[in-house]
Amino acid sequence: MTDSSKSKAFYGTVIQSKSLSELAIIENALILVDGTGTISAFEADVPKNEVIQRLESLCTSEYKLTELCKGQFIMPGFVDTHNHAPQWLHRGQGQGLHILQWLDQVAFLNESLFKDLNHARRVYPLVVRGMLRQGVTTASYYGSLHGEATNILADTCLELGQRALIGKCNMARNAPDFYRDASVEESLQVTRDCIKHIKNLDPNGELIRHVLTPRFAICCDEALLKGLGEIAQENPTMAIQTHFDESEQEKNFTMSLFPQFSNEADLYEEYNLLNERSILAHCTIMTEYETRRLQELDCGVAHCPTSNMTVGGGFMAAPIQEFLRLGIKVGLGTDSGGGYSISMLNAMRHAMITSFARDFLDKSDGRAAVSLEQVFHMATIGGARVVGFGDKVGDFKAGKHFDALLIDVSDSRGGITAPLEENDTLRTMLEKFIMTGDDRNVARVYVRGLLVHSS
Repeated sequence: MTDSSKSKAFYGTVIQSKSLSELAIIENALILVDGTGTISAFEADVPKNEVIQRLESLCTSEYKLTELCKGQFIMPGFVDTHNHAPQWLHRGQGQGLHILQWLDQVAFLNESLFKDLNHARRVYPLVVRGMLRQGVTTASYYGSLHGEATNILADTCLELGQRALIGKCNMARNAPDFYRDASVEESLQVTRDCIKHIKNLDPNGELIRHVLTPRFAICCDEALLKGLGEIAQENPTMAIQTHFDESEQEKNFTMSLFPQFSNEADLYEEYNLLNERSILAHCTIMTEYETRRLQELDCGVAHCPTSNMTVGGGFMAAPIQEFLRLGIKVGLGTDSGGGYSISMLNAMRHAMITSFARDFLDKSDGRAAVSLEQVFHMATIGGARVVGFGDKVGDFKAGKHFDALLIDVSDSRGGITAPLEENDTLRTMLEKFIMTGDDRNVARVYVRGLLVHSS
């Protein structure tokens, strides 16, 4: 991570989401970032011969100017709304197993290894550096159930400069003896200890925040859910993340454990875990009532199309277009390792592909399909709003933090498999990056104005 108090200026093509239906593609944009990493000015349509003059009028201190070349553009950093950090090493294993069998046969064993703090110290830098290389400037991480390992993940994110939500995973039942909390009381106390550690690291939550993380109701009895709900009420700005209506198998098991409820929305709401701070992963099998409750409570959805189509259990394509029409906040998640890929580009592609399949199967005449504009929105500002950082990042409005990617799709970079043509429009350049690019096209990654990755 490169630190500098010097102001930074960027001149060239900037692409960001203007709305769910519209991209802002600005060819001659000027962005000025002050020494705190805050965007102090954003100007469109600045002639090249006026850049220095504009900078001198805007900035009284020393600055470094980066001028973009043909084939380069600046965009907001990706926001991964759902990622399991301790599943980094076993991504891609057990594909096709149904979710509960996959947890028992693959995930729980590998996550249990983080009891060894040397293992956590070795793996978590790989996770954070790997995510930054993919352009993920903000991630919402599930940790393992181990408090000390979760603290190491938080330490690592802060050290390497990634913006992150991090939570100790709560799971006191329906998991192997070697991988579950010893008791409800221990689970809650370790959670409180992690909250204290993260608040000490970053008291104002500028980069690192704790997120309450009941794995899902299957692993939490009533006492644990009640205790977590009490912590949520004690911390009225703290995010909450869990798996929600992920598959038929998961939903049926959940309802068998909580027969007093007829749906997951009422279950989580009863324990004060469903509100505007909730990050609900998957939401693939939703009743009309549950969808309405998510809308009314202003919950966020972490859409994970890759894992929904590669971990078995049926056609688990979430009704994303319906959520968007209702104004529900939606972001994209890689869900690695249930999802084999850590690439947000893949998440964007798969979000479109699964929506096209859902549209055909539901015979909805285009009403279920999502557009490139929509997946770009979900991968950036939409995701930022889901994880509670929407006032800080996601676009380049003055006053926000400069979390950004410098994308390079020129021939010299490799990566992109649909090379630029001389007469390609800027829109075409973006489409080629999203649909055929990879991490080799992510030349620089900035978080709060600091260069945290370059290649």
